This record gives sequence, C-alpha cells and structure tokens, in this order.
Amino acid sequence: MASGPLICDTEPWKNLKAHVDDVKKTHLRELLADEERCKSMIIDHDGIVLDFSRQQILKETIEGLFKLAEAARLKEKIDKMFSGEKINQTENRSVLHAALRAARDAVIYSDGCNVVPDVWSVLDKIKSFSESVRNGSWVGATGKALTDVVSVGIGGSFLGPLFVHTALQTDGEASHSAKGRELRFLANVDPVDVARSIAGLNPETTLVVVVSKTFTTAETMLNARTLREWISSALGAQAVAKHMVAVSTNIELVEKFGIDPNNAFAFWDWVGGRYSVCSAVGVLPLSLQYGFSIVEKFLSGARSIDNHFHSTPFEKNIPVLLGLLSVWNVTFLGYPARAILPYCQALEKFAPHIQQVSMESNGKGVSIDGIPLPYETGEIDFGEPGTNGQHSFYQLIHQGRVIPCDFIGIVMSQQPVFLKGEPVNNHDELMSNFFAQPDALAFGKTPEQLVSENVPNHLIPHKTFSGNRPSLSILLPHLTAYNIGQLLAMYEHRVAVEGFVWGINSFDQWGVELGKSLATQVRKQLHSSRTAEEPIKGFNYSTSTLLSKYLEAETGIASSTSTVLPRV
Repeated sequence: MASGPLICDTEPWKNLKAHVDDVKKTHLRELLADEERCKSMIIDHDGIVLDFSRQQILKETIEGLFKLAEAARLKEKIDKMFSGEKINQTENRSVLHAALRAARDAVIYSDGCNVVPDVWSVLDKIKSFSESVRNGSWVGATGKALTDVVSVGIGGSFLGPLFVHTALQTDGEASHSAKGRELRFLANVDPVDVARSIAGLNPETTLVVVVSKTFTTAETMLNARTLREWISSALGAQAVAKHMVAVSTNIELVEKFGIDPNNAFAFWDWVGGRYSVCSAVGVLPLSLQYGFSIVEKFLSGARSIDNHFHSTPFEKNIPVLLGLLSVWNVTFLGYPARAILPYCQALEKFAPHIQQVSMESNGKGVSIDGIPLPYETGEIDFGEPGTNGQHSFYQLIHQGRVIPCDFIGIVMSQQPVFLKGEPVNNHDELMSNFFAQPDALAFGKTPEQLVSENVPNHLIPHKTFSGNRPSLSILLPHLTAYNIGQLLAMYEHRVAVEGFVWGINSFDQWGVELGKSLATQVRKQLHSSRTAEEPIKGFNYSTSTLLSKYLEAETGIASSTSTVLPRV
C-alpha cells in the first residue's frame, strides 16, 4: 500500500497548530466588534446566506485554512470526484452521487462510460411508473388504486428519504400534490416497527417498495418477507407482483423473491448508501407520494450546489468553507461534537440523516493509505429543531461543554400563522430565537453585567455565561423541494471536504461490518438452540450467559412461533 505524507506533517498544518493560541487570546465579543471582519465572513449563493463570523477565527485563520486546503490538494480531489476517478480506493469505486442529479445533457464518466444517460433512463422509468400509480392506471390485485406506499430499507435507504419526506409534508405545493396519499418507512427489524408501518393500512391499496442494492441485507429482507406475507395472506401469492416493487441491482434475487424484474429500479455501486437519496432509493417513494415534478425540483436544488461546489473559488464556496471550519473546530480547537439546530420543525429529520452522512463517512482512524492517524477526525453530530432543543440540551451548550453549532433558519415559513393582536407572528417568534441564540453563545454574560443588574452574589456564578462559543448561521429563503435539495448537497459536500483535508476515505464504511458478521453467529446459535436444543458455544462468558437468559426467559414468556400480522 502506498504511504504518502500525512497532512499533519505539512507546514500549513503546523502553522495552524501554532496559530491556535493567538485565536484563544481573543474573545468573540472582540471579534464581532470588527465590522470589516464580519463583513468578510458573510457570503451568499442562490438565495442561501452563510454567516460564519461567530466562529473562533481571525482573518489569518481563514488564510491558513486555505493554505491547508492547497496542501491537501483539495481542488484536485474535488475534480477527481466529479470526473469519476475511483477515489473510493478500498472498494475501487467512483463517487458520483452528484451524477444522480446532473442535467440530462451533462457528461460524467465512470469506467470510460458516461453515466448520465443511465441515470436519466431510471428517472424516466420512475416518472412513468409513479404517474401510472398516482393516476390509477396501475392498480392493485383487486382493482383498487394504490394510495399508500411503504418503503422498506435501512440506513441510507431510509434516513435520507425520510428527511426529505418530512420536510416536504408541510410545503404547500408538495402537500397538495400528496393529497389522499400516504408514505411510510420501515427500517428497523424490530417487529414494533413493522406493526407501526402497516397499522391502519389495507393491503389492497398498499404498494411496498423494497430497497436493497444486493437484495441480501438481513434486516431489510426479513422485513420484506414479513410484508410479503402480509400481502399474500390477504390477497394471495399472485398479488405480490402488483403490490411490491424493488430498488436493487440484483435482478435474479428480485425475481426469485416474487417481484416482476420489470418493476426493479436500478442504482449503481458508485452511489454510497448514505448518499443515495437522489437515486431511485429516494426518488421512487418520494415521486409516488408527491409526483415526479416535485422531486425534480429537489434534484435541481442539489444540482445548483453541486455546480457551485465544483466551480466556485474557495473564498466564496459554501461547502468548502463549512468543511474547513469543521476541520478547524475538530482537529485544531479540539471540539469533538457539532449541534445541528434547524429552526424549522419540517427539518426534524435532518440531523439524524446528517449523523449518518457525517459519522459513517468520517469516523475513520486511518488515512486513505492505511496509516494510523495521530489526530482526531470526524464529529459527533446531534440536533433537534429549535425551539425544542432550547428546553432540552442548550443548557450544556451555553454553560457546559463547548459545542460548535449550526443554526439553520428559513425566511418564509411553510405554514405562516398570523394571530390578531399578537405583536409578532408565530414564525417571527421562532426566528427571534434563531437570531438571539448565536449571540447568547458568542457574547455570554459577565459577572459585572450581573452585578449591575443587582443579581444576588450567591447566584452570580450560576448566572454567568462565559460566551466565546462558536456557531454559524445558514439562512434559506424558503423550504421548498428546491431548497431541501440545496441543503442536502451542501452538507454532503461539506463532509467530503473534511475527509479530503484529513486524508481519509469518506466513502467506505468497513466499521459497520464486524457487528453484522458477529450477529450472523448469534442468529445461527439462536436457531440451533431452539430447533436442535444445541448448547451455546463459541462465545465469551458474558455473551453466553446473556444468550442463555434470553432463551430461558423467552420460553417462559411466549412461544417462538411467528406472530400473525394484522389482516384486513
């Protein structure tokens, strides 16, 4: 394996390390008093405003980060990604999620072939199929229209589409298009999730979308078999072909499962699961719910950011700046976490999706060449919509650990409410907190201020806010399908920038494999213990004891036969 120098051995890295002390000497109160500095740290693109003036940075910090980007060959790596080079070296794959939303006439190569026509072939197929289901020309086995969709998939096959679906539900245009229809997601193999996903649904009017690239993912395929039984037990085995479709590349297993191969929608190995929402993985269920024209606007928004990311100089490049600031916070300032705080309830599933995009991508301990890293990579991402989070974990953010925050606000609410006699409308109330919280984190409150407010001496330590806590603000004009696409692509590319600078592979995920392989051994043991009463063996004492107690307790609580699923 090739072993090039690590980024931490470069002069720009060492200079930034030495620069940390200079930054820590200056409080954000002083930095925010410098209007010229603040002006240079507010940029906009295509309706998006990014304000990073509340980051713990000087102008020299940004200059140093750009030099670090140059040392990391960031521009070259971005170009390689967009040109289809196999930058996912451990899996020998291109990384082309941007091709999923490319314009029809774009040219993007992988293995010497332009992949864009293949992408649009699948998109056209989705458009045709979703329209036939929505207009009632494709019906279920009993002749009834299919008004409800259950999308079965886990990880990237679930979190991204769920985020987009949740964000679109209260958009006026999208919700009107979805009237009379319902979209649900089934991810967890827990039978509780199965029960919830089909509660109140009629198999006669339900279409199941099974999302699995290989059609072998254990959790997804067990859930798919469970819903197949739900359909066939109510409507007969022949109904499966009319009530189940697939997003997969394994046509042989799709057909063996009972799904018509003509109703399989392809995607490609150059699409990582957590980056696949713009493929058939997300586009098919979302088009069935909202119509292809709405989803096409979502793809256009993502395309806008793709073009911006690929072509804009770093000084005005939103994903590049976001990525470099994350590297600064994580690796140089030593802040391991990041809070994603959308002041918009429609974005309640955004942080869970970005948790996967970020933590599965950049949770690595070795370089792309396999060298153990002497510095930390990756962030611990979490979040909750404001103002809910303010009454939950903001206490820690204000007076406990320092956690850099992303504040995301929307200018125009999807559902504006104006109450007569109220001084501000509901959205103004929400956004007042969006504007106030970053200042509270940055400025804090000093003991001297508290004394001037006649706060009792014994309470002053408790009411003091240190401030100097970094954040950035992202302001979107609306939350339409287009803006949702912008936001998604912005964060996807931010994660890539971090990985490119750290010198890791952001596009594989070997860390999820070990637990899955050990689970296979447990699964075999459970089966053999129940069917052949074989003793538990091959596990450590702790696991063996827990397995024994599980089997013993199960026998006393319930039989091991399958639960009968609800029928119509």
